[in-house]
Amino acid sequence: MPEHLPRNTGVALALDAVLGPQVNASAATRRSNSLTARRSVKKVYQAAWHVKAISCIDLTTLAGDDTPGRVKRLCAKARRPLRDDLVSALGLEDQPPMTGAVCVYPMMVGAAVAALDGSGIPVASVATGFPSGLTPLKQRLDEIRFAVAEGAREIDIVITREHVLLQNWAALYDEVRQMREACGEAHLKAILATGDLKTLRNVYRASMVSMMAGADFIKTSTGKEDVNATLPVSLVMCRAIRDYAALTGFKVGFKPAGGLRTAKDAVNWLILMKEELGREWLEPNLFRIGASSLLGDIERQIEHFITGQYSALHRHGMA
Repeated sequence: MPEHLPRNTGVALALDAVLGPQVNASAATRRSNSLTARRSVKKVYQAAWHVKAISCIDLTTLAGDDTPGRVKRLCAKARRPLRDDLVSALGLEDQPPMTGAVCVYPMMVGAAVAALDGSGIPVASVATGFPSGLTPLKQRLDEIRFAVAEGAREIDIVITREHVLLQNWAALYDEVRQMREACGEAHLKAILATGDLKTLRNVYRASMVSMMAGADFIKTSTGKEDVNATLPVSLVMCRAIRDYAALTGFKVGFKPAGGLRTAKDAVNWLILMKEELGREWLEPNLFRIGASSLLGDIERQIEHFITGQYSALHRHGMA
């Protein structure tokens, strides 16, 4: 499991870098479409990309009826995402794949930490009034501290969308900065809820402000919005990451979440990362996919590569 990179310490809010760049929506869509049209991987190469995708999944359960037992089963799947016979057929017995993290609600962090003990798989927790973020700031900061005290090594915060819609960049910066401080040593992933931000220009600006405030990752969605991760939105966020790295030297990670359900989706986003940010962003310390059902389809596609036959999806359960 690759170690976390040095923290993004953040920089002073620089509005010229936030407001200066413009986003051409039609060009972003054309570029996104070209990635999936011109890039195709088959056979053994496709299987390799699928295994790579597994290592970048934040295996997630964020249901109202979550229990410690469900979380324990999810963590067992994170430790062994592929059946032993598939791992053997791929020749990966010496280094079997594991998922990048397990993501749960704060109340489930303790159960996840216990279930993953010794695996090296970090526990990520949503916080700050997920998914709406519409709770008092003090309460949101206390929720971060609670999750960290329970053992979460990564915190997925949600920003206040109002700050973006009203173009109140100083307020957004201050909010994320306080959340970054509350995280302590835990890495902060800033969920922008891009489906609520209305324009790609807003997505770019919210990305830049969140990174300037110290976000270690920027993330598309909570998975609860009407529109979640899309390739054009992800492209704009990747361009913001590239601009921020050029401006500051800090490498910030990216996490699409919501709506990625098939192995083909996973490969499309891996191709986006490779094309826009480079090989380094194909590792879990800089790229994660927030998903639950995605893993089952990846396992199914790997079994098809090995056996030549498609099995029913229910044969690849989450636990």
